Amino acid sequence: MRVLVAEDGTRLRARRWDGGADTVLLLQGRTEYIEKYEPVAEVLVARGWSVVTLDWRGQGGSDRLLPDPMIGHVQDFSDYQMDLRAILPLLAGRVFVIAHSMGGLIALRWLMDGADVAAVAFSAPMWGLPMEGLMRPVAHLVAGRPSLLNRADRSVPGLTSIPYVAEAAFAGNTLTSDPESFARLKAEAAAMPDRMLGGPSLGWLNAALREMRTLAARSCPPVPAMAMVGSRERVVDVAAIRARMARWEGAVLTAIEGAEHEILMERSEIRAAFLDAAEALFRR
Repeated sequence: MRVLVAEDGTRLRARRWDGGADTVLLLQGRTEYIEKYEPVAEVLVARGWSVVTLDWRGQGGSDRLLPDPMIGHVQDFSDYQMDLRAILPLLAGRVFVIAHSMGGLIALRWLMDGADVAAVAFSAPMWGLPMEGLMRPVAHLVAGRPSLLNRADRSVPGLTSIPYVAEAAFAGNTLTSDPESFARLKAEAAAMPDRMLGGPSLGWLNAALREMRTLAARSCPPVPAMAMVGSRERVVDVAAIRARMARWEGAVLTAIEGAEHEILMERSEIRAAFLDAAEALFRR
C-alpha cells in the first residue's frame, strides 16, 4: 500500500500491482476500498497488465472528511479530480481505465478534460440516479434549496451510517446475484470495519447531482469505450447510461441478464465476460 497526498493535503491510500508495461487504472465506486478489488487485480496481472487503484477521499483507508467517518461526503466532485492527479505518478505505459459506478462519473469528467487514456470500460456508471429510493426524499435538492444545503454534512434522509452490506440480507440485495461474492463482502465488512462506509451526506448528493447535470450536456470524449450494466440494476439510472452510450461514437453497451449493480462482484461467468470484453477493447 502507498500513501499519496493530494494538492489540498488529503491523504489517499493507493496500491500498484506490477504485471506489465501498460497500466489498468481501477476507479472504484462509492463506499469501496482497495481490498475489495484484489481478486480483479490478480486476474488482470495474470493477463499481463499492471494495475493501480486508490481509495477515494472520504472512504476506504483514505482521509475521512467528517467527524462521523461513516458518512460519505465531498464538497464538490471536482475534489475527486485532485485524487486522480495525485495517482498519476503510479501510472506507466499506456493507461486503460476500468471504472465502476461513481468511478464512472469521475472518469467521464477526467476524459472530457483531456486525460491521456487509451480506452475505458465502464461497469454500471453513475451518470444518473433513479428518482425513486435515494432521490425521492431529497428531490428538491435539484433546485438547491438553501435550508437543506446548509446541512451538507448530514446524512441523506432515510439512510444511515451503517454500511449497506453489513445489514442487508442476500435475498433482495442490490449488489450481486452471487452468494459467494456477497458472503465475501459480508466477511470483509466484519473484518475491516474501518474500511466501510454508510450512506452519503446531503452535500455529496448535491455535488453528484450537479456533476451529472453538467456532464450530461457535454459531448462524449474521443476515447474508445464500452459499458456493461445488469438487467436487474437498481442503484444507478440505466436510462442515463443508454443515452450517453448512444451518443458515444463506436462505443458498445451490453446488458447482462440477471446481474445486479456490481458486475465485477458478480458470478464468475459475468465477471469473466466483463474482463474479456475490456481486454479485447484494450488490445485493439
